[in-house]
Amino acid sequence: MPVFAERLRIFPRVLLALKNKYLEVNMHTKNKIAAVVVSALVAGLAGCSTASSPDTASATQAPSANNDPQLAAQYNLDVNKVPAENFDLSKFKLNTPRDDNKPERSGKVMEIYKPMLNDKANPFSDAEWFYTDSVTGAMVFASPNKAMTTPNSKNARSELRAMLSDDYSSPKNNFTIASTDNAEAYGAVGGHMSATLSVDWVSTSGDYKKNGAFATVIGQIHGSKNEPLKIMYRKLPEHEYGSVYWNYETNALGDDYSKRRDIRHEVFGQSGLRQGSEDPVTGIKLGEIFSYDVNVDGDIMHLTFTKNPGKPNQEVKTFDIDLAKGEYQGDKYDQGYANDWMYFKAGTYNQCNTGSSGCSNNGIEAGDYAKVSFFQFSLDQ
Repeated sequence: MPVFAERLRIFPRVLLALKNKYLEVNMHTKNKIAAVVVSALVAGLAGCSTASSPDTASATQAPSANNDPQLAAQYNLDVNKVPAENFDLSKFKLNTPRDDNKPERSGKVMEIYKPMLNDKANPFSDAEWFYTDSVTGAMVFASPNKAMTTPNSKNARSELRAMLSDDYSSPKNNFTIASTDNAEAYGAVGGHMSATLSVDWVSTSGDYKKNGAFATVIGQIHGSKNEPLKIMYRKLPEHEYGSVYWNYETNALGDDYSKRRDIRHEVFGQSGLRQGSEDPVTGIKLGEIFSYDVNVDGDIMHLTFTKNPGKPNQEVKTFDIDLAKGEYQGDKYDQGYANDWMYFKAGTYNQCNTGSSGCSNNGIEAGDYAKVSFFQFSLDQ
Protein backbone atom coordinates (compact mmCIF):
# COMPACT_ATOMS: atom_id res chain seq x y z
CA MET A 1 0.00 0.00 0.00
CA PRO A 2 2.79 2.55 0.70
CA VAL A 3 4.23 1.97 -2.78
CA PHE A 4 0.80 2.47 -4.34
CA ALA A 5 0.30 5.69 -2.39
CA GLU A 6 3.68 7.00 -3.52
CA ARG A 7 2.83 6.25 -7.14
CA LEU A 8 -0.42 8.15 -6.74
CA ARG A 9 1.48 11.08 -5.24
CA ILE A 10 3.87 11.42 -8.19
CA PHE A 11 1.29 10.55 -10.87
CA PRO A 12 0.29 14.23 -11.54
CA ARG A 13 3.95 15.08 -12.20
CA VAL A 14 4.28 12.19 -14.66
CA LEU A 15 1.19 13.43 -16.48
CA LEU A 16 2.66 16.92 -16.75
CA ALA A 17 5.87 15.56 -18.26
CA LEU A 18 3.99 13.40 -20.77
CA LYS A 19 1.81 16.34 -21.74
CA ASN A 20 4.81 18.52 -22.55
CA LYS A 21 6.49 15.79 -24.59
CA TYR A 22 3.71 14.33 -26.67
CA LEU A 23 0.96 16.88 -27.31
CA GLU A 24 2.02 18.39 -30.64
CA VAL A 25 -0.80 20.86 -31.24
CA ASN A 26 -1.22 24.62 -31.17
CA MET A 27 0.47 25.84 -27.96
CA HIS A 28 -2.56 27.63 -26.50
CA THR A 29 -4.84 24.70 -27.32
CA LYS A 30 -2.26 22.25 -25.97
CA ASN A 31 -2.10 24.00 -22.61
CA LYS A 32 -5.83 24.34 -22.26
CA ILE A 33 -6.66 20.74 -23.19
CA ALA A 34 -3.81 19.20 -21.23
CA ALA A 35 -4.44 21.33 -18.14
CA VAL A 36 -8.08 20.25 -18.07
CA VAL A 37 -7.15 16.57 -18.47
CA VAL A 38 -4.37 16.70 -15.88
CA SER A 39 -6.42 18.67 -13.35
CA ALA A 40 -9.40 16.34 -13.72
CA LEU A 41 -7.19 13.28 -13.14
CA VAL A 42 -5.51 14.92 -10.16
CA ALA A 43 -8.92 15.79 -8.71
CA GLY A 44 -9.92 12.14 -9.11
CA LEU A 45 -7.08 11.20 -6.76
CA ALA A 46 -8.41 13.45 -3.98
CA GLY A 47 -9.01 10.56 -1.62
CA CYS A 48 -5.37 9.48 -1.91
CA SER A 49 -3.52 12.82 -1.65
CA THR A 50 -5.51 15.56 0.03
CA ALA A 51 -2.59 17.97 0.20
CA SER A 52 -2.22 18.34 -3.55
CA SER A 53 -5.81 17.91 -4.71
CA PRO A 54 -8.53 20.57 -4.87
CA ASP A 55 -11.64 20.34 -2.69
CA THR A 56 -14.09 21.43 -5.38
CA ALA A 57 -15.54 19.53 -8.33
CA SER A 58 -14.07 21.88 -10.94
CA ALA A 59 -10.30 21.87 -11.33
CA THR A 60 -9.75 23.63 -14.65
CA GLN A 61 -6.49 25.54 -14.68
CA ALA A 62 -6.45 29.06 -16.04
CA PRO A 63 -4.88 29.30 -19.53
CA SER A 64 -1.23 30.30 -19.61
CA ALA A 65 -0.20 33.69 -20.97
CA ASN A 66 3.43 32.59 -21.39
CA ASN A 67 4.10 29.47 -23.46
CA ASP A 68 7.86 29.72 -23.92
CA PRO A 69 9.57 26.58 -22.60
CA GLN A 70 12.91 28.43 -22.61
CA LEU A 71 11.74 30.39 -19.57
CA ALA A 72 12.13 27.29 -17.42
CA ALA A 73 15.82 27.06 -18.33
CA GLN A 74 16.33 30.82 -18.07
CA TYR A 75 15.05 30.90 -14.49
CA ASN A 76 16.32 27.43 -13.53
CA LEU A 77 12.84 26.02 -12.94
CA ASP A 78 11.76 22.38 -13.16
CA VAL A 79 8.30 21.95 -14.68
CA ASN A 80 7.91 18.62 -12.85
CA LYS A 81 8.42 20.08 -9.38
CA VAL A 82 5.84 21.79 -7.18
CA PRO A 83 6.44 25.43 -6.13
CA ALA A 84 8.22 24.75 -2.83
CA GLU A 85 10.74 22.59 -4.70
CA ASN A 86 11.59 25.38 -7.17
CA PHE A 87 11.45 28.30 -4.72
CA ASP A 88 12.54 28.84 -1.11
CA LEU A 89 9.20 29.13 0.70
CA SER A 90 10.56 28.05 4.07
CA LYS A 91 9.50 31.33 5.72
CA PHE A 92 5.95 31.36 4.35
CA LYS A 93 2.50 29.97 4.89
CA LEU A 94 -0.14 30.08 2.15
CA ASN A 95 -3.82 30.98 1.87
CA THR A 96 -5.85 29.58 -1.03
CA PRO A 97 -9.46 30.48 -1.92
CA ARG A 98 -11.10 27.35 -0.48
CA ASP A 99 -13.01 26.33 2.62
CA ASP A 100 -10.50 24.76 4.98
CA ASN A 101 -10.92 21.02 5.54
CA LYS A 102 -8.89 20.92 8.75
CA PRO A 103 -11.06 20.43 11.87
CA GLU A 104 -9.35 23.25 13.76
CA ARG A 105 -10.15 25.70 10.92
CA SER A 106 -13.72 24.69 10.13
CA GLY A 107 -15.58 27.57 8.47
CA LYS A 108 -12.38 29.46 7.67
CA VAL A 109 -10.34 30.04 4.53
CA MET A 110 -7.81 27.37 3.59
CA GLU A 111 -4.48 27.94 5.33
CA ILE A 112 -1.47 25.85 4.40
CA TYR A 113 0.90 25.95 7.35
CA LYS A 114 4.66 26.27 6.78
CA PRO A 115 5.34 22.56 7.43
CA MET A 116 2.59 21.54 4.99
CA LEU A 117 3.76 23.94 2.28
CA ASN A 118 7.36 22.76 2.58
CA ASP A 119 6.85 19.07 3.42
CA LYS A 120 9.88 17.28 1.93
CA ALA A 121 7.93 14.08 1.24
CA ASN A 122 4.81 15.72 -0.16
CA PRO A 123 5.14 19.51 -0.62
CA PHE A 124 1.83 21.26 -1.21
CA SER A 125 0.30 22.26 -4.51
CA ASP A 126 -3.26 22.91 -5.62
CA ALA A 127 -4.09 21.99 -9.23
CA GLU A 128 -6.45 24.95 -9.53
CA TRP A 129 -5.10 27.82 -7.42
CA PHE A 130 -1.38 27.22 -6.63
CA TYR A 131 0.77 25.10 -8.92
CA THR A 132 3.74 24.92 -11.27
CA ASP A 133 3.17 25.95 -14.87
CA SER A 134 3.82 22.85 -16.96
CA VAL A 135 5.60 24.78 -19.74
CA THR A 136 7.52 27.59 -18.01
CA GLY A 137 7.97 26.17 -14.50
CA ALA A 138 6.59 29.38 -12.98
CA MET A 139 4.93 29.40 -9.56
CA VAL A 140 1.30 30.17 -10.39
CA PHE A 141 -1.21 31.86 -8.09
CA ALA A 142 -4.85 32.11 -9.19
CA SER A 143 -7.94 33.42 -7.41
CA PRO A 144 -11.61 33.67 -8.43
CA ASN A 145 -13.86 36.70 -8.08
CA LYS A 146 -15.73 35.10 -5.20
CA ALA A 147 -14.65 32.46 -2.71
CA MET A 148 -13.93 31.97 0.96
CA THR A 149 -11.94 34.97 2.24
CA THR A 150 -9.94 35.96 5.30
CA PRO A 151 -12.00 37.59 8.10
CA ASN A 152 -11.34 41.26 7.31
CA SER A 153 -11.55 41.10 3.52
CA LYS A 154 -14.19 40.77 0.79
CA ASN A 155 -11.62 39.63 -1.78
CA ALA A 156 -10.35 36.14 -2.57
CA ARG A 157 -6.64 35.42 -2.61
CA SER A 158 -3.98 32.85 -3.33
CA GLU A 159 -1.14 34.43 -1.42
CA LEU A 160 1.97 33.76 0.63
CA ARG A 161 2.38 35.33 4.08
CA ALA A 162 5.84 35.60 5.64
CA MET A 163 6.14 33.78 8.98
CA LEU A 164 9.43 34.43 10.76
CA SER A 165 8.39 32.13 13.61
CA ASP A 166 5.60 29.60 14.17
CA ASP A 167 3.76 31.65 16.80
CA TYR A 168 1.28 34.19 15.43
CA SER A 169 1.18 36.08 18.73
CA SER A 170 4.93 36.49 19.05
CA PRO A 171 6.69 39.69 17.89
CA LYS A 172 9.34 37.33 16.50
CA ASN A 173 6.88 36.37 13.76
CA ASN A 174 7.02 39.84 12.19
CA PHE A 175 9.48 42.61 11.41
CA THR A 176 9.70 46.29 12.25
CA ILE A 177 11.85 49.28 11.31
CA ALA A 178 14.93 50.66 13.06
CA SER A 179 13.12 53.54 14.82
CA THR A 180 10.81 51.19 16.72
CA ASP A 181 11.50 51.51 20.47
CA ASN A 182 11.94 47.77 21.08
CA ALA A 183 13.06 46.74 17.61
CA GLU A 184 15.21 43.93 19.00
CA ALA A 185 12.06 42.12 20.21
CA TYR A 186 10.95 41.45 16.62
CA GLY A 187 11.93 38.71 14.21
CA ALA A 188 13.84 41.16 12.01
CA VAL A 189 14.55 44.83 11.45
CA GLY A 190 13.67 45.44 7.83
CA GLY A 191 13.74 42.85 5.09
CA HIS A 192 14.21 42.37 1.36
CA MET A 193 11.65 40.74 -0.96
CA SER A 194 12.12 40.55 -4.72
CA ALA A 195 10.11 38.99 -7.53
CA THR A 196 10.17 38.56 -11.28
CA LEU A 197 6.69 37.81 -12.57
CA SER A 198 3.95 38.26 -15.10
CA VAL A 199 0.28 39.04 -14.54
CA ASP A 200 -1.49 36.61 -16.85
CA TRP A 201 -5.08 37.60 -16.23
CA VAL A 202 -7.36 39.96 -14.32
CA SER A 203 -11.14 39.87 -14.26
CA THR A 204 -12.94 41.15 -17.34
CA SER A 205 -16.11 41.96 -15.39
CA GLY A 206 -16.60 44.77 -12.91
CA ASP A 207 -17.68 48.36 -12.27
CA TYR A 208 -15.43 50.79 -14.13
CA LYS A 209 -15.91 53.35 -11.35
CA LYS A 210 -14.20 51.05 -8.84
CA ASN A 211 -10.42 50.79 -8.72
CA GLY A 212 -10.72 47.21 -7.48
CA ALA A 213 -12.39 46.07 -10.69
CA PHE A 214 -9.98 44.50 -13.22
CA ALA A 215 -7.19 44.59 -10.60
CA THR A 216 -5.09 42.38 -8.35
CA VAL A 217 -2.47 42.96 -5.64
CA ILE A 218 0.79 41.16 -6.43
CA GLY A 219 2.93 42.13 -3.42
CA GLN A 220 2.40 43.69 -0.01
CA ILE A 221 3.80 44.83 3.28
CA HIS A 222 1.02 44.54 5.83
CA GLY A 223 1.14 46.24 9.22
CA SER A 224 -0.87 45.48 12.33
CA LYS A 225 -3.82 47.45 10.95
CA ASN A 226 -2.82 49.20 7.74
CA GLU A 227 -0.54 48.60 4.76
CA PRO A 228 2.51 50.70 3.92
CA LEU A 229 2.74 48.89 0.57
CA LYS A 230 0.33 47.32 -1.89
CA ILE A 231 1.67 46.69 -5.40
CA MET A 232 -1.21 46.68 -7.88
CA TYR A 233 -1.82 45.64 -11.47
CA ARG A 234 -4.99 46.81 -13.25
CA LYS A 235 -6.06 46.38 -16.88
CA LEU A 236 -9.38 47.43 -18.40
CA PRO A 237 -10.95 44.73 -20.64
CA GLU A 238 -10.79 46.80 -23.84
CA HIS A 239 -7.13 47.77 -23.31
CA GLU A 240 -4.02 45.99 -24.55
CA TYR A 241 -1.88 47.39 -21.72
CA GLY A 242 -2.33 47.25 -17.98
CA SER A 243 -0.91 49.55 -15.31
CA VAL A 244 1.42 48.86 -12.40
CA TYR A 245 1.21 51.21 -9.41
CA TRP A 246 1.63 51.01 -5.67
CA ASN A 247 -0.35 52.32 -2.72
CA TYR A 248 0.85 53.68 0.61
CA GLU A 249 -1.93 53.40 3.17
CA THR A 250 -1.68 56.10 5.82
CA ASN A 251 -1.29 54.59 9.27
CA ALA A 252 -4.27 56.20 10.99
CA LEU A 253 -4.92 54.48 14.30
CA GLY A 254 -7.17 54.81 17.33
CA ASP A 255 -9.85 57.46 17.01
CA ASP A 256 -8.51 58.40 13.58
CA TYR A 257 -8.69 54.88 12.11
CA SER A 258 -11.51 55.82 9.74
CA LYS A 259 -9.25 58.51 8.26
CA ARG A 260 -6.82 56.02 6.74
CA ARG A 261 -6.52 56.25 2.97
CA ASP A 262 -4.48 54.90 0.06
CA ILE A 263 -2.05 57.25 -1.67
CA ARG A 264 -1.33 55.95 -5.19
CA HIS A 265 2.02 56.11 -6.99
CA GLU A 266 2.12 55.35 -10.71
CA VAL A 267 4.94 53.17 -12.02
CA PHE A 268 4.14 51.85 -15.52
CA GLY A 269 0.91 52.99 -17.15
CA GLN A 270 -1.73 55.04 -15.34
CA SER A 271 -3.84 54.34 -12.27
CA GLY A 272 -7.52 55.21 -11.83
CA LEU A 273 -8.53 54.68 -15.46
CA ARG A 274 -12.22 54.62 -16.33
CA GLN A 275 -14.34 53.43 -19.25
CA GLY A 276 -13.38 55.38 -22.35
CA SER A 277 -9.83 56.13 -21.14
CA GLU A 278 -7.02 55.77 -23.64
CA ASP A 279 -4.94 52.61 -23.57
CA PRO A 280 -1.95 53.22 -21.21
CA VAL A 281 0.72 52.29 -23.75
CA THR A 282 3.52 52.94 -21.24
CA GLY A 283 2.10 50.08 -19.16
CA ILE A 284 2.59 46.31 -19.23
CA LYS A 285 0.60 43.73 -21.19
CA LEU A 286 -0.79 40.53 -19.75
CA GLY A 287 1.94 37.91 -19.86
CA GLU A 288 4.81 40.42 -20.04
CA ILE A 289 7.54 39.79 -17.50
CA PHE A 290 8.59 42.55 -15.09
CA SER A 291 10.03 42.71 -11.59
CA TYR A 292 9.67 44.45 -8.27
CA ASP A 293 12.17 44.76 -5.45
CA VAL A 294 11.19 45.85 -1.92
CA ASN A 295 14.07 46.55 0.46
CA VAL A 296 13.26 47.94 3.92
CA ASP A 297 16.61 49.08 5.28
CA GLY A 298 16.65 50.95 8.60
CA ASP A 299 13.59 53.19 8.34
CA ILE A 300 13.57 53.52 4.55
CA MET A 301 11.48 51.46 2.15
CA HIS A 302 13.37 51.29 -1.16
CA LEU A 303 11.24 50.23 -4.12
CA THR A 304 12.60 49.28 -7.54
CA PHE A 305 10.36 48.32 -10.48
CA THR A 306 11.85 47.01 -13.72
CA LYS A 307 10.07 46.67 -17.05
CA ASN A 308 11.64 44.34 -19.65
CA PRO A 309 14.28 43.13 -17.16
CA GLY A 310 17.61 42.19 -18.75
CA LYS A 311 16.62 43.45 -22.20
CA PRO A 312 18.04 46.43 -24.17
CA ASN A 313 14.80 48.37 -23.60
CA GLN A 314 14.85 47.78 -19.83
CA GLU A 315 13.14 50.55 -17.87
CA VAL A 316 13.63 51.11 -14.13
CA LYS A 317 11.60 53.21 -11.69
CA THR A 318 12.64 53.76 -8.05
CA PHE A 319 11.00 55.19 -4.93
CA ASP A 320 12.31 55.80 -1.40
CA ILE A 321 9.94 56.32 1.53
CA ASP A 322 10.72 57.00 5.19
CA LEU A 323 8.31 54.69 7.03
CA ALA A 324 9.06 56.27 10.41
CA LYS A 325 8.35 59.88 9.55
CA GLY A 326 4.54 60.00 9.41
CA GLU A 327 2.27 62.67 7.92
CA TYR A 328 3.08 61.29 4.48
CA GLN A 329 2.41 63.86 1.76
CA GLY A 330 0.95 66.15 4.41
CA ASP A 331 -1.66 63.73 5.75
CA LYS A 332 -2.08 64.79 9.39
CA TYR A 333 -3.62 61.44 10.40
CA ASP A 334 -0.65 59.37 9.27
CA GLN A 335 1.42 58.27 12.26
CA GLY A 336 4.03 56.44 10.19
CA TYR A 337 5.00 52.83 10.84
CA ALA A 338 7.57 53.18 13.65
CA ASN A 339 6.48 51.06 16.64
CA ASP A 340 4.30 48.93 14.37
CA TRP A 341 4.88 45.35 13.25
CA MET A 342 4.77 44.23 9.64
CA TYR A 343 5.08 41.23 7.32
CA PHE A 344 5.61 40.57 3.60
CA LYS A 345 3.02 39.00 1.29
CA ALA A 346 3.08 37.94 -2.38
CA GLY A 347 0.77 36.20 -4.85
CA THR A 348 -2.57 37.31 -6.25
CA TYR A 349 -5.01 39.12 -3.98
CA ASN A 350 -7.89 39.56 -6.43
CA GLN A 351 -9.49 42.99 -5.98
CA CYS A 352 -12.54 42.06 -8.07
CA ASN A 353 -15.46 40.87 -5.93
CA THR A 354 -19.19 40.42 -6.48
CA GLY A 355 -20.01 43.17 -3.98
CA SER A 356 -18.33 46.57 -3.98
CA SER A 357 -16.46 46.16 -7.28
CA GLY A 358 -19.46 44.76 -9.16
CA CYS A 359 -17.74 41.73 -10.66
CA SER A 360 -19.47 38.54 -11.73
CA ASN A 361 -18.33 35.06 -10.69
CA ASN A 362 -18.96 32.68 -13.57
CA GLY A 363 -15.67 30.82 -13.46
CA ILE A 364 -12.41 30.64 -15.38
CA GLU A 365 -14.06 30.13 -18.78
CA ALA A 366 -15.93 33.42 -18.28
CA GLY A 367 -12.73 35.27 -17.33
CA ASP A 368 -13.82 35.88 -13.73
CA TYR A 369 -10.48 35.36 -12.02
CA ALA A 370 -6.94 36.70 -11.54
CA LYS A 371 -3.73 34.81 -12.29
CA VAL A 372 -0.06 35.65 -11.67
CA SER A 373 3.10 33.67 -12.52
CA PHE A 374 6.35 34.10 -10.54
CA PHE A 375 9.62 33.20 -12.25
CA GLN A 376 11.88 34.43 -9.46
CA PHE A 377 10.97 35.05 -5.84
CA SER A 378 13.05 35.52 -2.71
CA LEU A 379 12.86 36.86 0.83
CA ASP A 380 16.00 37.84 2.73
CA GLN A 381 15.02 38.40 6.34
